[in-house]
Amino acid sequence: MSNELRVAVVGAGRMGFDHIKRIESDRIKGARVVAVVDINEEVAQRAVEGIEDVKIYTDFHKAIESKGVDAVLIATPGFLHAPVLMPAIEAGLPVLCEKPLTPDSASSWEIVQAEVEADKKLVQVGFMRRFDGGYRTIRAAVESGLSGELLQLECEHINPDVPESYTGRNLIDDTVVHEFDGVRFLTGEEIKTVRALHGKKSKYATGELQDPAKVIMETESGILVTVNTHVTSQYGYSVTTKAIFEDNHLSVGNDLVNSSFEPRFVDAYDQEVQAWVDAALKGEQTGPSAWDGYAAAACCEAGLAALESGEAVAVELNEKPDLYK
Repeated sequence: MSNELRVAVVGAGRMGFDHIKRIESDRIKGARVVAVVDINEEVAQRAVEGIEDVKIYTDFHKAIESKGVDAVLIATPGFLHAPVLMPAIEAGLPVLCEKPLTPDSASSWEIVQAEVEADKKLVQVGFMRRFDGGYRTIRAAVESGLSGELLQLECEHINPDVPESYTGRNLIDDTVVHEFDGVRFLTGEEIKTVRALHGKKSKYATGELQDPAKVIMETESGILVTVNTHVTSQYGYSVTTKAIFEDNHLSVGNDLVNSSFEPRFVDAYDQEVQAWVDAALKGEQTGPSAWDGYAAAACCEAGLAALESGEAVAVELNEKPDLYK
């Protein structure tokens, strides 16, 4: 591989468009977009307007067969991830896949098994919060032990509104999925149980959506985590985390209210993509792995079951392969 990563972006919608502009800006070094894949050719053309020497495809396999691609960035809806991930892994191409890895743990496990068979980690999952400065500050405090043991995490995930297509299950698999991975990153532990509660419903929550809600988790060592969600808040986008240590409390995000997630995490997205590019150029993988994507999917399934039952539900995980240890 040369010193410049030739990237194929699959999906030219909101996130794909954002990543195309990010890579083609001076914020990302060592990469350029050489191909965009989307079933809507017109959308793909708009996404690359003003960018030279970019090929447009409606078939991902043809992009791979062109031999002009070094890496793949997947920004399609989650149910379309596996059909791109599998051939990319078979071709030995490094992948940055927006969350979720796949919509369920069974199909995510197939991605894990594909990497195990290839005997190489190729997939970085787009849980960008791991690259946020505040999250890294808490993680560093956990690793150093200077504040004593981490005892609890108190999280809040607020949206001004959600699209009409947003359903009750999306509260878990589209919103709290970020906290599932964030908790695993901050604590360095797997989540053991998940419980979901909801009380009085906001007038802005339509259909089956129960909003606001509270999700409660417990990790392997007993760290208690609460996540307050309010996705129809009307006033803005806000993500906060308070880490309660034996000797200190650390809070991040408290003074940040934005119109949407992009400005809140723009630096994290930049760091995430740059880390992926740097690792791919070295033939390595960094950041959240396919195993992390699988674990998050398993947590979502426990969360959905908990949302229905009101009871604590155990997270069921297969044994972690040696490749990810």
